[in-house]
Amino acid sequence: MASSTTAKPVFVVTGPSGAGKGTLIQLVLPRFPELAVAVSATTREQRPGEENGVHYWFLCRENFDKKIEAGEFLEWVDYVGNRYGTLNSEIGRLRAVGKAPLLELETEGALRVKRREPNAVTIFVTAPVEELERRLRQRATESSGAIEERIATARRQLELQHSFDYVVENDDRERAANALADVVAQELDRAATMARQ
Repeated sequence: MASSTTAKPVFVVTGPSGAGKGTLIQLVLPRFPELAVAVSATTREQRPGEENGVHYWFLCRENFDKKIEAGEFLEWVDYVGNRYGTLNSEIGRLRAVGKAPLLELETEGALRVKRREPNAVTIFVTAPVEELERRLRQRATESSGAIEERIATARRQLELQHSFDYVVENDDRERAANALADVVAQELDRAATMARQ
């Protein structure tokens, strides 16, 4: 019989920048007390008001690299000059208190988790390309060249959506949040059923 700890799924929400992943997660989290967002590790500087273990696990580059070599990361990526990753110990910490971990990741990291974590449930959040472009341009603080690069990256990421277990289109926020919640409820029920067998 599988234990309820090992049967807990790891929910991975991914998709292009501007798809609204974070917004949907914040709308869905309150509906599921058994869900908890996994805290990522990073080499970037700790900002005022950020707490270690709450916002991120802040690691120096040397420590981060040692953990990579020791196989302590479920996934990690280089992004804008810093490293970000999900520690296996963070997944274990959440499961130990009966929570199903939820990760918000770039597509590359999400695909790594899918390959390495047997209980991963991968969800790709998408939006119409025109809407993605509008959102990226609206919130951008970068130069127009950097914006164009982000849009090109988003287009490439959209081509990967078939690689994930579920696709949720965020063309309407409430409808998309309900669709994401339906996936979470279904997978939590499936895990609970398997744990009882």
